[in-house]
Amino acid sequence: MENQNCIFCQISQNKIPADRTFDDENFFAILDNKPKTTGHTLIIPKKHYKTMFDLPTTLGNELLDAIKKVSFNLIKKHKAEGINIAINTGAAAGQIVEHAHVHILPRKRSDRVYTIV
Repeated sequence: MENQNCIFCQISQNKIPADRTFDDENFFAILDNKPKTTGHTLIIPKKHYKTMFDLPTTLGNELLDAIKKVSFNLIKKHKAEGINIAINTGAAAGQIVEHAHVHILPRKRSDRVYTIV
């Protein structure tokens, strides 16, 4: 399943180059192009799912493993004191690209980044 107009599908198919910081059978990770913190990373399914609600539940454990691996690597690399994990679902919630993805934001107490929760 793919969407020819979707930038994440194009990256997944290597039609647009991107430095992947994580890659497995069903997911990959890249740095956000408009980071809110240093190391702000996106975990993206290789297949096109418009929102996280469309992602098959059978991929849930693999997604959680990817989130944990990427988060632990970011904590180590950026000496982060914490991590925000965010999923924006729908335009009203801030989803800009209509392809499911997870934001991982390494955090430090001094970064002064606003969080909703």
